Amino acid sequence: MVASMLVQPVMSRTGWEHFPHEADVGVRGFGATPAEAFEQGALALTAVVTHARVEPLVEVEVSCEAPDVELLFADWLNTIIYEMAVRKMLFARFAVTIEGTRLQARLRGEPVDVARHAPACEPKGATYTALRVAHEADGSWSAGCVVDV
Repeated sequence: MVASMLVQPVMSRTGWEHFPHEADVGVRGFGATPAEAFEQGALALTAVVTHARVEPLVEVEVSCEAPDVELLFADWLNTIIYEMAVRKMLFARFAVTIEGTRLQARLRGEPVDVARHAPACEPKGATYTALRVAHEADGSWSAGCVVDV
């Protein structure tokens, strides 16, 4: 029967989540592309620091490169952590482009306002623990790892 042979569209999800890991926290992003999964992973990183709204007032351009896409995700998060520490900022919007194992991105955020943002912690760095970037069975991409806090 022809109707039973119709191909169902692949649904992909976009979003992020935290997952527990001893004294640290795991961050994971999901998207239709690796770049979207990286963007969502960055949002999960920001949510480790604050649950307050972060205004996208200032734009910062960054780039990084790694031997493979998994190491690129860890380097991406470490680049954001570095920019947060050096600029004393939090970021709320991320526009990522990935070509091979090179990433270019625009981060948008604002200076930390301790009273308003009430930072819960300061991430020290992304680790290789639970580091995984994968094309999932539902068609989405996921990118995640444990962040030392």
